[in-house]
Amino acid sequence: MLKAIIFDFDGVIADTEPLHLKAFQLTLLEEGLELTEEEYAAKYLAYDDKTFFKELFKDRNFDHNESTIFEFINRKSRHFNNVLKGNILILEGVPDFISQVSNSYPLAIGSGALRSEIVEILEYVGLRQHFDIIVSADDVESCKPDPEVYSKVLGYLNDLRSVQISAHECLVIEDSVSGIEAAHSAGMKCLAITNSYSTEDLSKAELIVGSLKSVTIAQIEDMFL
Repeated sequence: MLKAIIFDFDGVIADTEPLHLKAFQLTLLEEGLELTEEEYAAKYLAYDDKTFFKELFKDRNFDHNESTIFEFINRKSRHFNNVLKGNILILEGVPDFISQVSNSYPLAIGSGALRSEIVEILEYVGLRQHFDIIVSADDVESCKPDPEVYSKVLGYLNDLRSVQISAHECLVIEDSVSGIEAAHSAGMKCLAITNSYSTEDLSKAELIVGSLKSVTIAQIEDMFL
C-alpha cells in the first residue's frame, strides 16, 4: 500500500536544470573552463554541486582541494541566484498533482539541490506548505545514486508518525537514471518523468510518464497493489 510520496526537485518540480547548467558554465568560465550542454547531460546532470565540481576537476586534471570545491560551490550559488531571477518555471501539471496527492499522503523532497534554492522556489510558487520534509544536498554525505537521501527522508517522515512507514510503501518521483537507482536501492518504487532523459534511459522505473499532468492517484496506487 502506498503511504508516502517523495519528490526529486530539479527536473521534477521545477525546470531548473538549464539554470544550474548556466550557473556552472559561468563559474567555470571564470577559470577558463568550458562545459557543454551535452557533456553536462551525459556526465554530471544528477550530481549535487560538491560532487559535480569534484568529478569535473578530476576529469579536467584541475588542481583542487576541499577549500577549492567549497569556494566554487559558493560562486556557483551566487550565479544560480542571479540566473534564477525571473526564470522560475514549474513543470507542467506539478501544482495540481501536488495539491491533489497532498490531501491523501505525506509529501517530502529528496534532492541534490541546496535547501535554500528549494525553499526559495517552493515559497515563490506557493507550494512549500505541502511538504513535511525536505532533505537536500546540505543534509547528506553521498549524492545519488547512493540511497542516502531517500533513506533519510523516510527516517524523518517516521519521526513525525506513531505508525511507521516502510520503504516499500514509498513512491519516489524522479527524472534521472541515478535517481531511479537511488530509489530502488532505498527499497522504494519509482515513477520517472522524461524531462531530462528518454523513456529508454529511464526504463528501470516502475512507471514512466511525459509529465505529471495526466497522472492520477488511482494510477500510482495501482503500482502498490
